[in-house]
Amino acid sequence: MRDVLDLYKGLPKPVYVLFFATIINGVGIFVYPFLVLFLTQHLGYSDAWTGVFMSTASLAYLPGSFIGGKLSDRIGRKKVMLIGQSLASLMFLICGFLGKSSLIPLFVLLNLFFDGATDPARSALQTDVTTQANRQASFSLNYLGHNLGFSVGPLIAGFLFYSAPQWLFFGNATLGFLSILFVMWKVPESKPDAKAIEASYLTDSTEKAQKGGLLKALWSRPRLLILAVCATFFSFTYSQSLFALPLYTTQLYGEGGAALYGSMMSLNAIVVVLCNAPIVILLRKRHPLQNISLAGLLFAVGFACMGLVKAPFWFYVLTVVYTLGEIVDATNIHYYIANNTPMSHRARFSAIMPVIMGFGHGLAPIVGGAISTRYGLQWLWVIIGATAMIGAVSIYVLYITDSDRKRKKLTAEN
Repeated sequence: MRDVLDLYKGLPKPVYVLFFATIINGVGIFVYPFLVLFLTQHLGYSDAWTGVFMSTASLAYLPGSFIGGKLSDRIGRKKVMLIGQSLASLMFLICGFLGKSSLIPLFVLLNLFFDGATDPARSALQTDVTTQANRQASFSLNYLGHNLGFSVGPLIAGFLFYSAPQWLFFGNATLGFLSILFVMWKVPESKPDAKAIEASYLTDSTEKAQKGGLLKALWSRPRLLILAVCATFFSFTYSQSLFALPLYTTQLYGEGGAALYGSMMSLNAIVVVLCNAPIVILLRKRHPLQNISLAGLLFAVGFACMGLVKAPFWFYVLTVVYTLGEIVDATNIHYYIANNTPMSHRARFSAIMPVIMGFGHGLAPIVGGAISTRYGLQWLWVIIGATAMIGAVSIYVLYITDSDRKRKKLTAEN
């Protein structure tokens, strides 16, 4: 226990403010875990059409993300974050008044657009206020805060889903507005000034600024691009927790499947809360790429076996397995990317990298919907497991080549 407390002690003050804001935001995540079920059961969408909408929704995030990243590197992280999240929450507030209107999907798309603009600003701000020495612990604490909130949110939403579905939107919006107040009052603007950027050119830091636009900066970090492509296999896999998993539980248990799914999502967050810090402590001496590859293996086991089980107990066991993979992935991949991103392009990298890594997320509902409609969900779980293994092996190969490159560099210098 003392090691856990030591991990989070002495971090920058803005990190703790963001931690509490993230908890509030996490409690309010009512809509997206149940969006597939809302579309199919309340609005009458088929599995295939729901898959098409979910993929279209992923595309709505993209322009917002690119615009938000560009503006955050130009005018500042805090301004973009405040405006973006406020507008995103407003879209869900409107949805709450629409009942079962066919306009709801439109406002969901607008929410995703503004949420896309918010995320690069938030990510860049979190990186700005940390150093490589305390960054993994800081990111881990923020991730913990998200899941402390998320351990409560889906559980509440699961019981609201049939009795008061409009409160999925009202609750999400209200807590979104509340969380942004913490940032507005307590977190200063963090964008590096011109002096800091100029000074970085004289260093050999992996975060030193890069002259030119986004494409030139990306080309200067080819290993990050390779990692992002490999991570798309993970996003395809993990997205099925939002698409295939709720469909599977309701297929097996009817209306009781929504409550089972909600409790699985809460268990996911509880495992993160309990295991986040111990896993960081256990694995922090290993190379981040090694750890990310291990995460892929846990994803493969956790999701591939879903099609083999029927009893709720085993669903909970497999939830623990894939959640351990989530923890290992989340506490290493963003840490590795942040440590190798030029400080002059942090927000833009925070926009483009998740887009590349999340390509699988956009593809998953279409592929998943088509496979489940034609062959059944059992075959989908097999494909999901194989996809995760491809990602795991690819990232391990990247780790080996990265280690060889560094070894040759050290040999040449000596």
